[in-house]
Amino acid sequence: MQCFSFIKTMMILFNLLIFLCGAALLAVGIWVSIDGASFLKIFGPLSSSAMQFVNVGYFLIAAGVVVFALGFLGCYGAKTESKCALVTFFFILLLIFIAEVAAAVVALVYTTMAEHFLTLLVVPAIKKDYGSQEDFTQVWNTTMKGGCFNQLLYDIRTNAVTVGGVAAGIGGLELAAMIVSMYLYCNLQ
Repeated sequence: MQCFSFIKTMMILFNLLIFLCGAALLAVGIWVSIDGASFLKIFGPLSSSAMQFVNVGYFLIAAGVVVFALGFLGCYGAKTESKCALVTFFFILLLIFIAEVAAAVVALVYTTMAEHFLTLLVVPAIKKDYGSQEDFTQVWNTTMKGGCFNQLLYDIRTNAVTVGGVAAGIGGLELAAMIVSMYLYCNLQ
């Protein structure tokens, strides 16, 4: 029974951390959506490159809500020993895990597609907006300082291993959380 208590406590603490990370993502997402200019001032010209191609604020809000809810479900399920919350936590985490594995497979299979994406979408954007939009021009000037488009592609390929390693680590944590939630679920009266 001590093993059960220890795992339950660890599940609560781990999911409390996840809950707080979700709240932080949500707060940053709201901040970026409301006042993107201060975000750019704090993090410099490199932050505006992400702002050019993706609406980071809405992405962070969506990710924050999911992580916040997931942390809450795990924490609540372990604390109150709610089978419903634990199984919901498990299935949401399982769906996220399956989506991540699918995305990794697609990324590995279609690595050349990323190069085509950059060639077809980014190059025309550079031709259109470079020189006419100050932030966009500054980002690309910083990006191209000592390098060129081929260097950017090289950096993407080089960092793919790091990104893959981080993704594998996150996947391992997700598997562990699913195993722990099922252990708690199966050992509840």
